[in-house]
Amino acid sequence: MAYYPQQESSLLSKRSLILVAILVIHAIVIYAFASGLAKSGQRYLQTILQTSIIETEKPKDLPPPPPPVDLKEKPPVQVVAPDINISVPVDTPPPITNVVKATPAAPPPPAVVRPPPPGTPVQVTYRPDISNYYPEASRRQGEEGRVVVKICVSATGKIDSVELATGSGFPELDEAALKVAKAYRFKPATSEGKPVGVCPTLPVKFELHAGGG
Repeated sequence: MAYYPQQESSLLSKRSLILVAILVIHAIVIYAFASGLAKSGQRYLQTILQTSIIETEKPKDLPPPPPPVDLKEKPPVQVVAPDINISVPVDTPPPITNVVKATPAAPPPPAVVRPPPPGTPVQVTYRPDISNYYPEASRRQGEEGRVVVKICVSATGKIDSVELATGSGFPELDEAALKVAKAYRFKPATSEGKPVGVCPTLPVKFELHAGGG
């Protein structure tokens, strides 16, 4: 292995630099430690001086002590309570009054309800002669029969209508019966005293007698 003097010198210079850096660091630490101790010593000295000054001050005048307490037992004090009279008012009962029951009034007599007057049927005031309405043709042929006509009479007694209810079997006799019904005159029927309209049936009988024309 070859030996180079330049390399050795460079190594020595590096080592010296490291050593110098270590020494500088140690110097800084020592200075900082020394300055901290100085400050702490100064604080300790101030504390000692303050303590000595406080101790050398004269004590101030203290207040006088309280009087001694008498611990001997004293006889108990007797307290006599005064008489208290309490009066309670008594409610006087109300006077008894005689209660008179009112006699209920008698109910009014029931109203007399009169029954309505009975109704009256229609009454014929005029009856025509049937022979005057007998057809001549029916006479000659000997036609006879009974016809029932329904006739409606109003509340004024006027005939409102007539119609054939039962025929005789002969048209001429039926037509003559309708004419006879229209010739009648009536008094209207009543109900509860008032006129009313009704529709009674009217029988009309056609018959021939011996010796008749």
